[in-house]
Amino acid sequence: MSDGPSYGFDTLQIHAGARPDPATGARQTPIYQTTAYVFRDTDHAAALFNLQEVGYIYSRLTNPTVAVLQERMATLEGGVGAVCCSSGHAAQIMALFPLMGPGLNVVVSTRLYGGSITQFSQTIRRFGWSARFVDFDDMDAVAAAIDDDTRAIFCESIANPGGYITDLDAAAKVASDAGIPLIVDNTSATPYLCRPIEHGATLVVHSMTKFLTGNGTVTGGVVVDSGNFDWSASDKFPSLSAPEDAYHGLKFHETFGPLAFTFHGIAIGLRDLGMTLNPQAAHYTLMGIETLSLRMQRHVENAEKIATWLEGHDHVAAVTYAGLKSSPYHDRVARICPKGAGGLFTVRLKGGYDACVKFVEALEVFSHVANLGDTRSLVIHSASTTHRQLSPEQQKAAGAEPDVVRLSIGIETAEDLIADLDQALNTAHG
Repeated sequence: MSDGPSYGFDTLQIHAGARPDPATGARQTPIYQTTAYVFRDTDHAAALFNLQEVGYIYSRLTNPTVAVLQERMATLEGGVGAVCCSSGHAAQIMALFPLMGPGLNVVVSTRLYGGSITQFSQTIRRFGWSARFVDFDDMDAVAAAIDDDTRAIFCESIANPGGYITDLDAAAKVASDAGIPLIVDNTSATPYLCRPIEHGATLVVHSMTKFLTGNGTVTGGVVVDSGNFDWSASDKFPSLSAPEDAYHGLKFHETFGPLAFTFHGIAIGLRDLGMTLNPQAAHYTLMGIETLSLRMQRHVENAEKIATWLEGHDHVAAVTYAGLKSSPYHDRVARICPKGAGGLFTVRLKGGYDACVKFVEALEVFSHVANLGDTRSLVIHSASTTHRQLSPEQQKAAGAEPDVVRLSIGIETAEDLIADLDQALNTAHG
């Protein structure tokens, strides 16, 4: 697409980054199922390896199908560039990799996907990194947790599993005052509902496995770079501001400016960590994104109907959906997620853990799976699955206690979903 008109989201989700294939005229982005690419000559090869020319070398680093997806994601999120990788967890490591080092820490929200809490509390210790968990409803506590060794702040826009909405503007101010980047996981919201960069985020990560692809077929992740952070303003980020020995002293920020993080993610991150997204997965994700706005509208519409109905059910103790007027996060919806509060929330059942087990097993239209963001409605008991490795205190902080089930509302007929929930609730309490 040209740089002329300012296109709407619905147009960009179909066209951004994509052009008819120059060799065949194919309108859909082809799957470039190739490992390597022929160089024009030895000078061309040398220029590519020396980062003097942009092009394709080896599909661990760059691939034409993946490149279209990267450009589309950067466009939809309002960033300057993006790096796709093999999963959402890979994206989180890719986002932190240029920033961190032994002895350094990241301040993260207590309200995260259980696997992310485990990754931050356990796995990153093997790199010599550490995480400080803070309730992001208390921004004074977030600011107090930052010290000279803190290199980033991390949160989710719409937190999994409860659907809580983070005050991104406030988090961005804390990060800016500290001179460190804000990293936002935008998986549950997608750029259709929320664009964290517009609220001050430096980097945006996604598990593209979820709403972006939307059909439960592939795994994938992405890191979108806002291009707004000054990596040379201090000596905190030498990977981006100092000479890089692997490229004969090249300084990424000095050389690539706003695209420094993106180039580093490919030239260093994918080169050395190898968390590559395969082109077939990129193809499926591109096709999913073409209908993102339509699907998200239905996810939100259904979630609002179902959460309202659940809130009045005799067997339900509480519903966490931010779209409900009763939610303490309701006032953030118009500011952070103006098109709706998403399709993810939790339900606290009367009857505790036993009722949750019976409820999950009685559902027929809802699928009991460890995923979210599918066209199909999904259910899981987080405390015994996705948040099982956490302590009771961590489960409570994350909103994943034993008497809670997580619902990911799909795009089926809302009345069918309500009927299924009703019969399962009655069975669980029969």
